[in-house]
Amino acid sequence: MGVRSYISEPDRGRRNWKNHSEARAAVYRNRRRIRSARGLRLLRLRGERLERPFAHLYETGGMRRVHLRGHANIRKRLLIHAGGFNLGLLLRQLIGVGTPRGLQGRLIAVLATLLALSRDLWKRVTPHRDLGRRISPLEAPRDRGIPVVHIGAREMLFTTGC
Repeated sequence: MGVRSYISEPDRGRRNWKNHSEARAAVYRNRRRIRSARGLRLLRLRGERLERPFAHLYETGGMRRVHLRGHANIRKRLLIHAGGFNLGLLLRQLIGVGTPRGLQGRLIAVLATLLALSRDLWKRVTPHRDLGRRISPLEAPRDRGIPVVHIGAREMLFTTGC
């Protein structure tokens, strides 16, 4: 299939490869890939983006000791917990603070971020509003190749080129 795996492997000591030459070759290829620069980078990213958040969820977040009746309820609780963790990461990236307690005293930063997000979302949701705007004959269309004279902040259109 053309897929190469980069699987970390614990030190198991010496292995007995007698009659398992294909398995030995696969393990040795994996070891060679892991020790390459790309393999080390991928394993570092896995630790940063997968293992550390889950360790935080299960240990610090208390998900290892969750007591709920049924797997479905535990799954729901884990989904909500992971969603809150990801929301905290997103807020930390956008605002610089990832917890509600950290937002105390930073009302202006929160409002500015929410305003910027809502403005960006509004532009993405309503792109058709710019297309329906009437263009004055004095405003220069950018794609017609007609000469344009810059006067202050406005661009004026002259068909004669002077």
